[in-house]
Amino acid sequence: MEIASKVVIRPADPDDALTPLRQEVRAFLAETLGNRPPQLRAKSWSGYDPEFSRALGARGWIGMTWPKAYGGSERSMLERYVVLEELLAAGAPVGGHWVAERQSGPLLMRYADKSVAADIVPRITRGEVRFCIGMSEPDSGSDLASIRTRGDRVDGGWVINGTKLWTSNAHHSQYMIALVRTDRGADDKHKGLSQFLVDMTSSGLQVRPIKNLAGHEGFNEVVFDNVFVPDRMLIGTEGDGWAQVTAELTFERSGPERYLSSYALLAEMVDAADATDSRQAVEIGYLVAELSNLRQMSRGIAAMLNRGENPQLAAANVKDMGALFEQRIPEVAHALFGNELRRTGSPFVATQAYLTQSVPSFSLRGGTREILRGIIARGLGIR
Repeated sequence: MEIASKVVIRPADPDDALTPLRQEVRAFLAETLGNRPPQLRAKSWSGYDPEFSRALGARGWIGMTWPKAYGGSERSMLERYVVLEELLAAGAPVGGHWVAERQSGPLLMRYADKSVAADIVPRITRGEVRFCIGMSEPDSGSDLASIRTRGDRVDGGWVINGTKLWTSNAHHSQYMIALVRTDRGADDKHKGLSQFLVDMTSSGLQVRPIKNLAGHEGFNEVVFDNVFVPDRMLIGTEGDGWAQVTAELTFERSGPERYLSSYALLAEMVDAADATDSRQAVEIGYLVAELSNLRQMSRGIAAMLNRGENPQLAAANVKDMGALFEQRIPEVAHALFGNELRRTGSPFVATQAYLTQSVPSFSLRGGTREILRGIIARGLGIR
């Protein structure tokens, strides 16, 4: 019982009071997106549309919970959750601002030089700037503490050398928050790490897009060759990068994108289902029930954040379970609608094809399954 209590996620209060906000978002999306085809809706949080991001910013829907001094609206985490959920369910192209809103902005407000945060964070709320995350490396995988990209102190700042890999949307971003080793003599690999805000137009920085199985260039290799970063772009305290990254990843692991990435295909399955086919009814019913459960867990984490609690363990659970759910949807679609999927040119077929090629990567973002289960095991005191 004591161990089980560590992973309890209390349900969030019913959101009846948020219905007007939900209706407002839906009306905006209906007007803005129209009949967006499902194969494009499936690319929602990886979709890139700067004009759409600026339109959201104009409505105050980016950085909703942030202080007004930084361009925010000081609204609740549950209000923010309503907006995010509706955006993802509608398949809106939110990739232009997603990382910046989800984790970069909060990190800058908490740790960055005040003048840097005051300059950049309000631009995030307006949907004007895009961020990427420089964590993974060619030889580090999910073991972030083993990174080799190094930062050496020089007059007025630091010089960074190394390579980041699988960096989402680096080719569209103006800034990267990079995790760098600044003390190679530290006795613990989790020490001696620091975070820097890197201008993506810096001299010596190369961005090389990587084409995936679906033919899209979402990931990138980013090479640092004597890239100078001014002192004021150090985020937080030198050597505290590991603690800062751990806090940042909690935001990445707990949102509705952790169970809604395959939602467009599930919606297509519901539309295509035969009401007299009991097998389809049972299998799709299981998926809808699991979706409901994950939604309640994710909303519960939003409520935890609203109360100022640390949901690190709960977020790791949701991310792990959500990735499994998202990856299973294309498999169930293939099993139930094999004949339908033999047709070419239909939106159902295009959506199924895209997600079948994309879902393997869903267990990488925010930490692999092995890393997440290690976090859960340590949190439960069994590792």
